[in-house]
Amino acid sequence: MSVFEKLAQNMQDITGDRGVLKETIRAGSGEKVPPDATVIFKFSGYLEHLDRPFETNCFLRNPRLMKLGEDITLLGMEFSVLTMQRGELSRFLYSPDYAYGTMGCPPLIPPFATVLFEIEMLDFLDTAESDAFCDLPLHQQSTFPLERVLKIATTERQFGNYLFKRNRFYDAKDRYKRAFSCLSNESTSENDNTQLRDARLPVNLNLALTYLKLERPSKTLIWGEKALAIDDNNVKALFRCGQACLELREYEKARTFLLRAQKLEPFNLEINSELKRLSSCYKDYMDHQRQMCVRMFAPPSSTAVPH
Repeated sequence: MSVFEKLAQNMQDITGDRGVLKETIRAGSGEKVPPDATVIFKFSGYLEHLDRPFETNCFLRNPRLMKLGEDITLLGMEFSVLTMQRGELSRFLYSPDYAYGTMGCPPLIPPFATVLFEIEMLDFLDTAESDAFCDLPLHQQSTFPLERVLKIATTERQFGNYLFKRNRFYDAKDRYKRAFSCLSNESTSENDNTQLRDARLPVNLNLALTYLKLERPSKTLIWGEKALAIDDNNVKALFRCGQACLELREYEKARTFLLRAQKLEPFNLEINSELKRLSSCYKDYMDHQRQMCVRMFAPPSSTAVPH
């Protein structure tokens, strides 16, 4: 018996034709990955008799997100992921029909190769409903009941939060924008519009912060002011607008925003620290301006020789 054949004896058949076999190394918890979810996992693929993987993403600090049905190229891996829970580590054997087929993938994978993959399911998000909603034209989105729209927008915002915490700011920004787009339709009901505005507020704040991380202060200011249009005493919005203006060297505007924030939360260390930074930046700016004026209007040197 070969190594893979011995291993296969104690593995579970998950496809019914022994095309994909599974052995759980460490159990996970919670629900299994749903179809059409967006998943994030680590994997390593091995050929028989070789100790080093022919493919792995285990060295990446933040493995990329993959949408089931779109981003995973191996059929066996699609089947594998759907059997897994968060935190689970499992080993899978794929027959050629569920892996690289009769042709293989030269020069790494020979023809008719059975391959082994170790997969660790880090996390997943059930984005099927929100993905389908965001693919619809606006006039169809407007026919959805408010409760469902709010749920979809919350899913997108939570997805953005997940990405933000992993420093994937560009991806987070896209998810927050999708959440904002979900909430963009106005209703004939004032109560519905109030709920929509309340749902937009955290999205606007998150976009302001994300653009700050992306070093795009002008965009931060736009989204911060959108948040202030909903709640003009929102401390986070005032603080982020102040930070944005400071980066843009609009010192008077920065001071106005930050002092308003400080008035609402006088003992907030972040706000007070930013006001100190503003004071220092403004002083350096004024010193620089004075030096320029001195150089500009200084009398010509007596040692200058005309040409």
